Formats: sequence, structure tokens, C-alpha cells
Amino acid sequence: MKKPVIGLMLGDVTGIGPEISARLLASGAANAVARVVVIGDKRVLDLGIRDAGVTLGYRTVASVDDIRWPSETLPVIDLGNIDPARFEQGEPSAESGRLTGETLKAMIDLALARKLDGICFAPLNKGALHRGGWKFNDEHQMFAKLTDHSGFFGEMNVIKEFSTFRVTSHVSLREAVNLVTPERIESAIRLADGTLRAAGHAQPRIGVAALNPHNGENGLFGDEEIRIIRPAVERMRAAGVNCTGPISSDAIFIKATRGEFDGVVMMYHDQGQIATKLLGFNKGVTVTAGLKTVFTTPAHGTAYDIVGQGRADAGALEHAFRLAARLAAKPGTGAAAT
Repeated sequence: MKKPVIGLMLGDVTGIGPEISARLLASGAANAVARVVVIGDKRVLDLGIRDAGVTLGYRTVASVDDIRWPSETLPVIDLGNIDPARFEQGEPSAESGRLTGETLKAMIDLALARKLDGICFAPLNKGALHRGGWKFNDEHQMFAKLTDHSGFFGEMNVIKEFSTFRVTSHVSLREAVNLVTPERIESAIRLADGTLRAAGHAQPRIGVAALNPHNGENGLFGDEEIRIIRPAVERMRAAGVNCTGPISSDAIFIKATRGEFDGVVMMYHDQGQIATKLLGFNKGVTVTAGLKTVFTTPAHGTAYDIVGQGRADAGALEHAFRLAARLAAKPGTGAAAT
């Protein structure tokens, strides 16, 4: 079976994205699992090569159709839209966010045209995207809109020990509590089961977190576990999904690290993010789960404190790229490799 075609986006030019992209590409790790094409501005790639201190040859092509695989030299579709000289490294910029969004849209258009099997992108700046005119709470909502997606979708965070899925994500904690509904819980559990299967787990084991301290203490600290969460879990178990819960937040991640669960469905953003970033900050991967197009990225951000210093770690980006290739290669997922 042919390797999937994965488009690599270099991230926001003001952050470490160009550097870690160049480091990943120079290592050869990406070519080992996919047919790679960089889509962006070649001047941003040149910046990354300089910051990383690596040697990397590439050639520009007009379109994916012009690439003859296997390509001995890295193909780059040069959009010519981002001049690094216009931006200060380590400083967020609304204009950089606008152009980052334009680059992502160009890649999404290629994926919808069945020219790419998946998209892996280096770190973005959500605030810059928003100020640049992409009025979404996060890139996942942006991707869903640009791919004309209907139905439930969500952010999946992957570390070696387990993966997490969210009933609610980038909303205030006050709003998140009101969004913990039976329908959203069941959708998140289905999403976890389906995505984990696509990632290679034949029979995923899923733990479902409680909302309240101590699992609500039988209603003493809140009754959402009794009224909402447990019945939803029981319905999904009856439907054949191997899920367990609700389990208190201060215990569920201990169980997951011991190997009891492949995935954890959490009720709100920080409930799982604290655990995953503590365990795998430089290796965690974020997936936009539930969309037909594969999107992966490192779980960390633009790291403005070390940008331009030549010491950014490309480990999480490599993990993200490998996962994109694995998800895109699953039969029925990719398009360009068929």
C-alpha cells in the first residue's frame, strides 16, 4: 500500500514552528512514514533551516500533481504569502495569524480536492488567528467550518500512556458545566471508541471521568454523576462500547497510567490537559477527531521564550506527523494515496 500524502504546515512564523519543522524534515523521520509535501512560504522554511542549524534541500512545485513520487528532494508548494522579515520572532501578530489561517485554508482545500491524505501543522497561536480574522475559539472549530462538517467532533490529546477526549473544550468553566449533557457525553464516548480504533486499538478501553469532586459523593457534592453521566455510560455499554465510569478525576488518570484505559473521556478542558501535559509535554499530540480530514499537531504551543535560539525540540511534531500518517493510511480515511 502506498504511503499517505501528508501536507506539513510550518506553524506561525513568530514561533518555533519553522525551526522544529526543518529539524523534523532534515532527520528523515517524516519520509519514513509518508510522502511529504510542505505547503507555505519557502522563506519561512529557510528561516527554520537557519534556526535549526540543519542542511535541507528542497524544490518548489506548482501543485501536488506535479510531484513524482518517490521524490528524492523535498517538494514545497510555495504560496509566497509570508515574509518572515515583516514579523518579530517571539511576538504574536494579528497579521501573522491571518496569514497562518490562509495557509491552513489552502491546505484544507487541497485535502477536500483529494490531493492530501492528511495535514500535520506545527504550533499555531490561537489568539493571533482570532485577531487575524479567523473568529473561532480554536483551530478545531475552524477546521470543522472549512470542511463543512456536521455532527460531533472534538480534540483528542495523545501521549504514550493514554489518549483523552472532551465533552466540552474551549469554553468557560461555568459554561462547560451546563454543556455536560447525555447527548454530548455519548457523542464523546463514540468519538473516543472510533478514533482509538482508527489509531490501532482493536478493542479500546475507555474510562469516563466524573464532573464533581469525589465522584459527587452520592449526590453530596452534585448529582450530575447520578442523573447524567452514569446513565450515558450504561447506554453506551449496552451499545457495545467498552467504557467505564464515572470515575473520580483524582483517580482516573492514575488508572490510565497503570494501563487500565486506552482513552479517557473528560468533562472539561483542564481536567485532562493537566494530566497529559504533566506526563508528556514535549511528546503529546493533538488530533482534531471526528472530521474526515486528518489534522494533527504538537500539544505544546509556539514557545516564544525559546524561539530563534536553535534549541526547540521536534519530538512532539515527529509524533504528530507519525500519527497523521497512521490515521491517514487507514482504509477509507485517506484520499490521495488511493
